[in-house]
Amino acid sequence: MNRPGEIEVEFGVPIPGRILPREAWVQTAVKRLPEPPPLDLQRLFGRHAPVVVDIGCGNGRFVVANAVRHPEHDHIGIDILPVVIRYATRRGNQRGLSNTRFAVCGGFEFVTRWLSPQSTREFHIYHPQPFKDAAQRERRLLTPEFLVAVHRALEPQGRLFLQTDNPRYWRYFQMVVPALFDFAAHPQPWPEDPRGRTRREIIARSKRLRVYRATATARYFADAAQLEELARTLPRPDFDAAD
Repeated sequence: MNRPGEIEVEFGVPIPGRILPREAWVQTAVKRLPEPPPLDLQRLFGRHAPVVVDIGCGNGRFVVANAVRHPEHDHIGIDILPVVIRYATRRGNQRGLSNTRFAVCGGFEFVTRWLSPQSTREFHIYHPQPFKDAAQRERRLLTPEFLVAVHRALEPQGRLFLQTDNPRYWRYFQMVVPALFDFAAHPQPWPEDPRGRTRREIIARSKRLRVYRATATARYFADAAQLEELARTLPRPDFDAAD
């Protein structure tokens, strides 16, 4: 149990932000997404600020770190697993991060239902599940339809951050993302997190796995129909992801 003033360490790598006294904790959990959608982000945070969304946020390491470093931005972390969201909310609560919210929700559902067009400054997707079992390939997140939905939710020139340690998923990123975004590989660790931005990255690097990173800036499309056509024509993620 971490005590006030302490810095939490995971796998030998500190998580930014000190644990505050209990009276300074906040509530970062969104226990139920409001109906009907979309989310009223200004009401959710009580202010108007650029929004950063981490899809598949896991235990919240990236969201917490970025919220500590960028108090001028609001942050939302979502994950389909309630157990990891419990860890994430505890970390956000203990650090008094009023610019942070966590919710249990699937990535495709959240982007397509809960986010308004041009509402989001950045999306972060780190180590999406490759689903190596061929029978589960249809569960992969990064489909053309999902990328179109992300593009629609981004502000003009908004950015998508991607990371994986699966080389076949990386090749798929390189194949489809440039159709919608200006794509730039980022071969070195993120400068703010030289020892790892996420729990998965820290583990992958400890196993000497190669980690692939990229940033992608939304391209301008004058005709929304072009995006729908791209979703129909781009290849689907039905590659073999097995080691």
